Amino acid sequence: MRFLPTDEQSDFARTLRSLLGSAQVPAAVRAWADGDHGPGRTLRSRLAGTGLFALAAPEAYEGAGLLPLELALGFVELGRAGVPGPAVESAAVSVLLSELGDEALAKRFLPDLVTGRAWATLTLPGGSPYALDADAAAHCFTVSAAGELRLAAPDPAPGEALRSTDPARRLSRPAVAGGELLAAGPAVARAAGAAGRWARLLTAAQCLGVGEALLERTVGYVKQRTQFGTPIGSFQAVKHRLADTLLALEFARPLVWAAALTLAPGDVAAAKLRCGEAAYRAAMTALQLHGAVGYTEELDLSLWLRKARPLRDAWGTPSACRAEVLRSVTPG
Repeated sequence: MRFLPTDEQSDFARTLRSLLGSAQVPAAVRAWADGDHGPGRTLRSRLAGTGLFALAAPEAYEGAGLLPLELALGFVELGRAGVPGPAVESAAVSVLLSELGDEALAKRFLPDLVTGRAWATLTLPGGSPYALDADAAAHCFTVSAAGELRLAAPDPAPGEALRSTDPARRLSRPAVAGGELLAAGPAVARAAGAAGRWARLLTAAQCLGVGEALLERTVGYVKQRTQFGTPIGSFQAVKHRLADTLLALEFARPLVWAAALTLAPGDVAAAKLRCGEAAYRAAMTALQLHGAVGYTEELDLSLWLRKARPLRDAWGTPSACRAEVLRSVTPG
């Protein structure tokens, strides 16, 4: 089994990294946190031009096919750049509609999602009851425990959206009552299960990218910050802390590729668990080694620091992922 990206996949990731590197993403994140979605939507359109969102939809609906490995590579770059918006949820909705097999629903929603003209957000049974960035999404989908897929409205109103640890992650509880019933039955439950696995995988990929960004910025900082006339990066304790952070990220990476190849629930949960914890470790390392300046909102580092904890818990808390891994390896 090959866990290294092909040359074509690596070129795709480099293209995304170059695009995001010149896109002034930190400014878009701050605007998003203030309720200004314009820069974020512009960024979404540029990303759509690379074909990123087409990787979660069949060719019949302007997609490139369901390609989880390529999409995971892309979402590592989204995490590394700190891109705002319900990108994971939009991809999960594309998967849900693709797996559902309802041609009318697919034609109604998928083209806009694939081409980046619209965001969508999603809540599933057993997960968080809050929809991410519903005030910026064109569509808010929710699946009930009874297997009903509905198009819901955000509640409370956009101006009253709840804030998470990350100001750029705005949460609201979708108003299911009176929402349009799109589909119901066992097919919805099966499609929701597939969408949930993709969402967990892509969140793991985002965590990996966030952790890499935090480590990269921290390594650069310890080379510049001095104590006793010496860069603190030369201190043995600092080297050990950074090495531990790097190892956590490097051991998490192949789990993402393995999960993307199999999409098995246990593999996806293992990837999410390790990537989430590695990102959180990177955040704690960055905060400790930056010292007091790491707490300041003016420093771009704060944009990634605030993402690590919410992403670690999104689409599967560590305890939920551990339980899924145990179920996958326990006989019977």
